[in-house]
Amino acid sequence: MVIASGCSGALDLAIGALADEGTNILLPAPGFSLYKTLASARAVETRSYQCLAEKGWEIDLAHLESLIDGDTRAVVITNPSNPCGSNFTRKHVEEIVAVCEKHKLPIIADEIYADMVFPGQTFTSVSSIKSKVPVLACGGLAKRWLVPGWRCGWVLIRDQEGVLAKEIRGALINLSMLILGANTLVQAAIPGILANTPQTFYDKVMGDLHTSAKLCFDKLSAVPGLSPVMPQGAMYLMVGVDVKAFKDVPSDRAFCEMLVTEQSVFCLPGAVFDAPDYFRIVTTVPGDNMAIAMDRITKFCKDHHC
Repeated sequence: MVIASGCSGALDLAIGALADEGTNILLPAPGFSLYKTLASARAVETRSYQCLAEKGWEIDLAHLESLIDGDTRAVVITNPSNPCGSNFTRKHVEEIVAVCEKHKLPIIADEIYADMVFPGQTFTSVSSIKSKVPVLACGGLAKRWLVPGWRCGWVLIRDQEGVLAKEIRGALINLSMLILGANTLVQAAIPGILANTPQTFYDKVMGDLHTSAKLCFDKLSAVPGLSPVMPQGAMYLMVGVDVKAFKDVPSDRAFCEMLVTEQSVFCLPGAVFDAPDYFRIVTTVPGDNMAIAMDRITKFCKDHHC
């Protein structure tokens, strides 16, 4: 394990260890925009594979495979997902790993939302699937333990076949020494955080997030022009917006700009996540305020509907 300054720092280390100028990595769409930022800083090309809303945001494996060439260095998998709140089944994770194994491609697994799934769901780590390809699993304290300012993350190396372990570990360690790294006091607290957090804490957090997501989904499902996709975990929900249903809203970006101006409800446009005609809701808002926000989105849509 290599400690980093948050999961974002862990992802930077992973991308830097596997890819360099002139090579490419494959990213999810919708996907976290930071991946492209980190890759572009190293002159690494990014190619976006599609995730399918109608299948709970599962990866379009045929499209993923069509993007692979001799310069592809890694596939980034985000599960559970930001911005979608999706949670892949074990079968689907096995299918993804099989494609990567076929093409001998390492996996960068962004698992900052590991185990943050709703009741009835089971999280499957990429590292739990037996394979011949190395996995760099990135995680951190910020999300599951609700301490975003603590900036402590990690990269876990899983290389069952010993394909690249020595080289990858060396690269990660060298890159990690470019800066001072994560706060040492927070690092010292990690064992206690992992060992002593009561299950009741996790249950309450996920129960509250599930209730909030269900409220958003139920309210917005009844709004003409909107198509929310019910998440299975994390703290996000994606909502499809049919701009043709509105008389003066030309895009998802315009929808979000007008919504915050008129109703003081802030959402991010899908374009930010390589997913035009969607917007993202963060479901951490307390229940009463979330209900008000949903009523305001409903009014906004009614005011602008054709």
